[in-house]
Amino acid sequence: MRVDGPVAVVQLLETPLLNQVNYASLVATNAARHRFISGKTKVLLEFGLRRAQGPDGAIGASRYCYMGGFDSTSNVAAGRLFGIPLRGTHSHAFVSSFMSPDELVEKSLQSADGSSSCEDFFSLVQTWLSKIQWSNLLHGAFGETNQSELAAFTAYALAFPNSFLALVDTYDVMRSGIPNFCAVALALNDMGYKAVGIRLDSGDLAYLSCEVRKFFHNIEKEFGVSGFGKMNITASNDLNEETIDALNKQGHEVDAFGIGTYLVTCYSQAALGCVFKLVEINGQPRIKLSEDVSKVSIPCKKRCYRLYGKEGFPLVDIMTRENEPSPKVGERILCRHPFIESKRAYVVPQKVEELLKCYWRGASDKTREDLPPLKKIRERCISQLEKMRPDHMRRLNPTPYKVSVSAKLYDFIHFIWLNEAPVGELQ
Repeated sequence: MRVDGPVAVVQLLETPLLNQVNYASLVATNAARHRFISGKTKVLLEFGLRRAQGPDGAIGASRYCYMGGFDSTSNVAAGRLFGIPLRGTHSHAFVSSFMSPDELVEKSLQSADGSSSCEDFFSLVQTWLSKIQWSNLLHGAFGETNQSELAAFTAYALAFPNSFLALVDTYDVMRSGIPNFCAVALALNDMGYKAVGIRLDSGDLAYLSCEVRKFFHNIEKEFGVSGFGKMNITASNDLNEETIDALNKQGHEVDAFGIGTYLVTCYSQAALGCVFKLVEINGQPRIKLSEDVSKVSIPCKKRCYRLYGKEGFPLVDIMTRENEPSPKVGERILCRHPFIESKRAYVVPQKVEELLKCYWRGASDKTREDLPPLKKIRERCISQLEKMRPDHMRRLNPTPYKVSVSAKLYDFIHFIWLNEAPVGELQ
């Protein structure tokens, strides 16, 4: 990023700009890492509101996670503010708040097409539970289920017949939660509705998801309900990159991951150390020196380009001085490490992309780009990461992506460095 303007104004911008860029980049990167380890086909749900650093951190995290590749959020405020799709389930407290089926006050449900209604939906649910219990494929798989849980699922289905997704681990997943869910889902099917699926929030997620999938397939086979075997299975419970990677290696049947604490708090790296440095004032390049070479700034106004190779992957980013001609497709250009003399390579780009675009022109005459909507930013983030070479993206020992400078900028950096660094004297 480059900020031009009066030095006092630009200096005042340092803290708010870094505050916005650091956290946003950190969370979006963390989200992108979780997307990468989960794969393109899995649905990712951001569940971090309760564990985020305050309400402001939670709202921002929902937005940045969506940018980084998540599909939806449980944060209703973020959904209202930014148009992020909303997804969630009921809580364990909702299930355990029911004591018995007698607490169901409203039991009627109109069919999806409005042509008929069921006056006692709970009786229909109980009928299906009995059918499941005595079916050929599932006979003996479970005994008496928890009836208060069945009442809770029924109440939830009556309230949300088009989006019934049940949390099934309040009491026992395979002996109560799944049979109760299936009974309600089959009753909804009779009324023309399709249940969404279940959520697992504890236990051995790999094993349980496989057992649940078998149960669903048996229901489909036994009762001829098309698509029941493909019912959505969502997993949560303090998931992070490592646990998702372990699930992938073990084998699982999870379709969606709900990730919260490790995502929004960026547990593996608490902060991102972006910096804001003066590189030119009144047309005069400035440099900040340090004994730690990584903290030496690169002076003067610059332009930045991404150079692509024959296979379509980005090879290297290169910074040039403002007045240098831009790299050309098919023309060889020398790319140099800004500080290590021996690290250099010629690149013949097959595509050149200029990276800096003006989004706030102030008093300048530059053409201003319109800031794209959140969905377009998300799409760009995903597409840019998909362009990267696999060795840059692997979790273990990834190849560092190279950011270089042109030969002219390299020479200029070291010229300024020598001019500004005091010369020692030995006596």
